[in-house]
Amino acid sequence: MANGYSGKILRVDLSKGTTQVETPAENFYRQYLGGRGFVSYFLFRELGRGENPLGPGNKLIFANGPVTGVPIAGSGRNSVGAKSPLTGGYGDAEVGGYWGAELKHAGYDAVIIEGKAEHPVYLWIEDSKVEIRDARHLWGKTTLECQKAIQAELGSESIRVCQTGIAGENQVRYACVVNDLNHAAGRAGMGAVMGSKNLRAIAVKGSQKVELADSEAVSSLAKWLAEDLKTNRAAVNMSQSGTAGGVEALNTMGGLPTRNFQQGVFEGAPKISGAVMKESMLVRRGGCYACPIRCKPHVSVPAPHNVDPEYGGPEYETLAALGSDCGVDDLKAVAKANELCTAYGLDTISTGACIAFAMECFENGILTEKDTGGLKLNFGNAQAMSQMVEMIARKTGLGKVLAEGVARAAKTIGKGAERFAMHVKGQEIPMHEPRFKPGLGVGYAISLTGADHCHNIHDNMYAARVGGVMRDLGVFDPLPTQDLSPAKVRMLMYGSLWQHLLNSLVFCQFVPLSVDRMVDLVRGITGWQTNAWELIKVAERSITMAQAFNIREGKAKADDGLPARFFTPFTAGPLNGVSIKEAAFTQARDTYYSMVGWDKDGVPTLAKLQELGIEWVAKA
Repeated sequence: MANGYSGKILRVDLSKGTTQVETPAENFYRQYLGGRGFVSYFLFRELGRGENPLGPGNKLIFANGPVTGVPIAGSGRNSVGAKSPLTGGYGDAEVGGYWGAELKHAGYDAVIIEGKAEHPVYLWIEDSKVEIRDARHLWGKTTLECQKAIQAELGSESIRVCQTGIAGENQVRYACVVNDLNHAAGRAGMGAVMGSKNLRAIAVKGSQKVELADSEAVSSLAKWLAEDLKTNRAAVNMSQSGTAGGVEALNTMGGLPTRNFQQGVFEGAPKISGAVMKESMLVRRGGCYACPIRCKPHVSVPAPHNVDPEYGGPEYETLAALGSDCGVDDLKAVAKANELCTAYGLDTISTGACIAFAMECFENGILTEKDTGGLKLNFGNAQAMSQMVEMIARKTGLGKVLAEGVARAAKTIGKGAERFAMHVKGQEIPMHEPRFKPGLGVGYAISLTGADHCHNIHDNMYAARVGGVMRDLGVFDPLPTQDLSPAKVRMLMYGSLWQHLLNSLVFCQFVPLSVDRMVDLVRGITGWQTNAWELIKVAERSITMAQAFNIREGKAKADDGLPARFFTPFTAGPLNGVSIKEAAFTQARDTYYSMVGWDKDGVPTLAKLQELGIEWVAKA
């Protein structure tokens, strides 16, 4: 077995109450690496066609990569995957913190959860000891209450806990999995799958060291990286402001999602900016295992909001989703709504998007106070926004409808509500405006999990110059932000493949590491004489298996689209008159299909499967 891995995958059958350890061959690890590679492999191999995402037949996979738990910045991440209850297709999400590293130190490369327990349980992993324990006393608790109760019960505050929350217990389709209270595997509804299995939490404590093939080389690279992060501009900005600095920057450029993506400029943006948060409520910054960047905000707000810093604080996506997209400029209210989402285990992106959708329906008379339980659900109503978070988590009133996600909610509400539902494949659009970044818009459309900004490109970053990893991959020429030529599609393909690779290794995208240094890191950890070509092929393999999974589950080319709103020009702001041209979008999507080896309908070709060594996919 290669270094960097334990060579053990823990399989837990909750229906039977049994656990077993599997030991895959080294070639399996080299072919799929971990994270997204593992998730796409096991989902395609082991799930039957048409499996109910919230039924006992779905599988919930917690996957590390070779880098997870290695003492170097960026190594504190793990993936969580399952068939998504939100999209009905391939689902996964990545998350930071310390839990993934602790699982690696306990001696496991992945945990596969099967079946459904008869009553609420939690899993306790302490090195080779694995127990399924009663969690009926934890059901209905906030994430903070649950973590404290587990640590007290097991006798140590150093135990790491990942969990679903009340939203997951209630099977809200965009419930998330929370690591260490303030790190979320937010997207695709992994918390709902966890709740559907009556699994409230997984507690881990490990004492094993990750074995490295060349510890001296890895240590040298870790020291170099730690020094580089002190002066790297992007890393320094992350240390000082986290992602929250994006609010005013995107607002200035006209690309800040506002009032359910109707506008790109929010007049209240200065009130919910990262700078104001830093001055008025930030108490400290946290981070992940072995990482000095410390990009996570922890905020405190006194009565009447009473925001607890244990839950962290709002980052860019949350500030936009629960702030500008809902027309809310009350930072304290946004911080409180963020705390509620974290306490209940809700994805802040989908939660904010669902509330913004409902607000637009309300302002257009599609929803009334009779539907909202008396709430005046206008854009800008901070109190109503916070109340809706609670109603969604507990599935009460209109919250029960919105807990299904905007795609299903729009069908339930009817009366033309579908035109206000901002989603791709059923997953709500993240807080990055496609009319400002059309290449990212194509990336939303072809995303395996539904709209996602993390395995994507951000066009404006490459408008003036191309550097870093993209240049390492052979993309040299800058392109206008609004460009949607084949050259932009190539940029999207290469850039997204790199992100998919990071999600298989599993490594943080905020830690800048060149292609050559990443290859050196993998070599130092595993001892493999690998190269960039081999690693990128892992990324291709993972997306091709995930796409095949989606096709098998009934997804089609028609699902690889965008809401009509993004083909309609802005009417004000710096991007006045700007929209995505539908013909250019369609051509770019089809060009992407060709570049990655999929046919005109988005189906991976047999030749591509054979080239990747996964021709067995065609027979499943």
